[in-house]
Formats: sequence, structure tokens, C-alpha cells
Amino acid sequence: MSDTSKPVQSESSEPVKGTKTEKAATATEAARAEGVVEGQETVAPADDPTAAPVTVVDPRLLIREEGFKGYLTEFKRKVKGGELGQIPVVLGLIVIWTIFQLQNDRFLSADNLSNISYFMSATGMLAIGLVFVLLLGEIDLSVGSVSGLASALFAVFVTEHGMNPWLSLVLTIVTGIGIGALHGWFFAKIGVPAFVVTLAGFLGWNGLMLWLLGSSGTINLPSDSGPIHLLGQSSFFMDQAIIGAYVLAGLAVVLSAVGNFGEQRRRRAAGVPFRATSEILLRVGLLALAAFVSAAVLNNASGVSNALVIFLAALVIVDFVLRRTTYGRKVFAVGGGIEAARRAGINVPLVRITVFAISGGFAAVGGMFFAGQTAGASLSAGGGNTLMLAIAAAVIGGTSLFGGRGTVWSALLGMLVIQSIQTGLDLLNMNTSIQYMITGGVLLGAVVIDSVSRKSQKAAGRG
Repeated sequence: MSDTSKPVQSESSEPVKGTKTEKAATATEAARAEGVVEGQETVAPADDPTAAPVTVVDPRLLIREEGFKGYLTEFKRKVKGGELGQIPVVLGLIVIWTIFQLQNDRFLSADNLSNISYFMSATGMLAIGLVFVLLLGEIDLSVGSVSGLASALFAVFVTEHGMNPWLSLVLTIVTGIGIGALHGWFFAKIGVPAFVVTLAGFLGWNGLMLWLLGSSGTINLPSDSGPIHLLGQSSFFMDQAIIGAYVLAGLAVVLSAVGNFGEQRRRRAAGVPFRATSEILLRVGLLALAAFVSAAVLNNASGVSNALVIFLAALVIVDFVLRRTTYGRKVFAVGGGIEAARRAGINVPLVRITVFAISGGFAAVGGMFFAGQTAGASLSAGGGNTLMLAIAAAVIGGTSLFGGRGTVWSALLGMLVIQSIQTGLDLLNMNTSIQYMITGGVLLGAVVIDSVSRKSQKAAGRG
């Protein structure tokens, strides 16, 4: 699925007439004609090294100086050019919730929303790992089997060898990382297509899981054993204390404010355009509204499950890695164009191996979530439609199948869509076959939107 000719997806720098962006773009084009390199660097024209240095700022950054008007203009330009982002999935989620609520008034009840938030966490962990692989334009078909194997390994370590549950957890996750790294090595070093390598892993690791589980096909675990208790359905943050949910909401708001104001300070110090304080306050205010409303709803049920807390924490950490670190930029670079990344000095094989290792690690963590849900390891862990739902979640949420474009938050949005469909159909007593068909249709729609979006961007000269 790799495409070495694709550039890294990024915001377009197409100027909008009558704005500061247009003026900046005009200046930038003039600077280009004189041989000036774009960016924040101060350089002299190539044909006259003795000339006074010229500072050129990316015109896209000036959108922020225009405030709401600038963002609205940029939003219209993106939509017109096919850069829809996560708009379709958000609108789709609203439609899904509206339809199911009209069919059954229990759908948006606190108890049902609590169930959705809990049960989406396990498959959501697999989806987080898959986002990394999809950003390379590849696929990992083994995550379901690896998650099932992880739950079986943990059960064997604890029940048959009497190992400490927390040590067993660490060994299980390390095993998942090792399996993923092995897949990545065959792909990056030997040249075996990722589809073939991970398909072999899907079959092989599933066979090993069956062997570990034995003829019974199930190994029960004590529900109070360390990680199993932590991830169980009856385990909640701060032991169901009402204040717990609000503490989490407040922490999210504080982290958002610190991050946004910190970025504003760095940009101001660097002399480049930055978000206005009013915009930051609006962003933080909207997050606060969503966070505290969610906390209130979950408190009306049983509180915030520990599984959901860990899932959200993983999303925040991975989002930081992908957007704020050198490694994250390398992942996007390799997904956007292998040859360009290689010429830029990026160790492409190493990035590929580590991405599959991350996928394997998150698959193992997801397996532990499944074990926590059932208090044991069984053939159902990671089996059935788990793999397809994890892939569907990442793609439905907005991560491109073609590589180079996506965000880890797509795992959250995609899982919300899928889990909402499953839970809603369960409330309506619909057959499982209907769930499969509807989820398949939603997945196809997401891929069609992604493909049409790519064509629109290419037609606009940004693909």
C-alpha cells in the first residue's frame, strides 16, 4: 500500500484575496524569485550574497492574525478544496445519535453512554496502534490475534506460573512490542509486503493462542488480580467518587490552557504569528464545557471507568508524540513520501520497524483490556470482528488509508461511531448481521470520502 510519490499532507498555503495572507503570499513569491528560502530563517538572495537579509514568514501563519475572519476564510477554502478533515465523522456521529435516540429514548441515557465509553476502550487501543501503521500507508492484519495472544499469555503467567500480575502485564506488553518489531523487520529489511507479513502473523499468533488456551478454550482470572481489577467493568476512577470525574475534567482543561498559552508564548518570542488570547480562551472554554458535561453525565451512571481514563491518557500522549516530537514528524514524512524522507536523512527502515512495534504494543494492551472485561482469556478475545472494527475505527475517524494524513484522535471518533452503532442496534434488538452490514457501509462511506477528498486536493494542486 506504500506510495513513494505522495507528498506529506499539510495545510495549503493558497492565499485568499483581499487579506493579509494574500499580501504575505505576494511577498513570499517575490522572495522566491530572488532565491530566498521560505520559513522563519533570515537569508540573503542567492544572486546577491551581499544584499541585506530578508525574513520570510510562511503566509499560512498569518491567518491567525486575522482572527475569526481568517479562520472562516481558511475553513471555506479547505472545504472547497476537499480538505474535509474530521467534519464528516462528527456530523455522522450527530446523525447516528439522533436517529437512535428517536428510536429508543434510553440511547442517550447516562447508563448507556457509560457503557459506550467503557466498551470502546479495548478496541480503541488497537485502533491507536493502527493509526501509526496507516500513517505509513500500510496495514497490520495481526493486531486482533496479537491482542488475543496477549490475554492468553497473561493468563498463563498468572495462573500456571504464579507470576506477579503486574510483572506479567509488563512481560505481555513487551511480547506484543517484540512481535510487532518482528513484523516490521520482515517488512522493512527483507522486503516482504506488510499485508503478507501481518496476514501470516494473524494466522500464526492465533494458532499460538489456541495452543495456550488448551482444549477448554478459556482460562479464568481472579477479578481482583491487579490489572484485571483495574480494567474491569466495576472499576472506576477514585472508587466512583463524584469528585473524580470533575477532577479529570479540570485536569483536561488545565493541560489544554497550559499547552495553548505555552505555544502562544513560544511563538511570540520567536516573532511569528500566534493565536490570540481570545481564541485560546474560546477553545479552552469549549473543552471545559464538553469535559464537565461528560463528567456530569457519567456521574449520573457509575462514574468514569479506569479503562476509559487509560484510553484517553494514551490518546493525549500519542497525540503529543505525533505532533510535537521529531519521531512523529518522521512518521508523517515517511508516510508522505519514502524517497523524499530518505533523501532528508531519515532512517526509513527504523521508522517502519518502530511503527509496527508500537502497533504490536497497543494490540497487547488492548488484549489486557479484553481480559479485564471478561475476567479471563478466551477464544473471543481479539477474535471475531475485532480486527475489522479496529481498522474501521481508525479510517472512519479520519486517518487516510493512503498514508501521510491522519490524527490519533481518529481512533476516538471512529470508536464512538462504531460503538454507538453496535449499542444502538442492541437496544433495538437488531441481529448481529445487521450490525456488520451497517458498520461495513459506514466504513465504505469513510473510504469513499477520503478518496474523493484526495482527488479534490490533487485537482486543486495540493494533493
